[in-house]
Amino acid sequence: MAKDKIEKNVEIRNRRASFEYSFLEKYTAGIMLMGTEIKSIRQGKINLTDAYCLFLGEGLYIRQMNIAKYNEGTHYNHDPLQDRKLLLTKRELRKLQNSLKDVGLTMIPTRMYISERGFAKVEIALAKGKKLYDKRDSIKEKDVKRSMDRE
Repeated sequence: MAKDKIEKNVEIRNRRASFEYSFLEKYTAGIMLMGTEIKSIRQGKINLTDAYCLFLGEGLYIRQMNIAKYNEGTHYNHDPLQDRKLLLTKRELRKLQNSLKDVGLTMIPTRMYISERGFAKVEIALAKGKKLYDKRDSIKEKDVKRSMDRE
């Protein structure tokens, strides 16, 4: 009965991120999940809006990513807002850690999807926050593009 709700291809985007930040580099990372978390992701019950990435010790973790509790889960269900470890190569981790030393840079998740092999993947971006006038320029560009598409 629950299998009807589970989708094979899931792609969740953080649309607010492109408005708030300008992306410098993008990386694709695996993510360590519990059983009920992946089931909830396959149902599409995830929110990336407030999520961000940070280094804790040697590893890179994602914080404030809300994965809703699985409906058919028992008392072993997961905590929706727990920190989750991201899986990257040592070279990528070292490069990210060195680039974060620059002032004003942050790492945010831009999208989450299920790969062809069935693994959950997170696309993270090294980003710099936009100023108010940059946001206005983005809105203006979207309006111009929309009007061109209509014609």
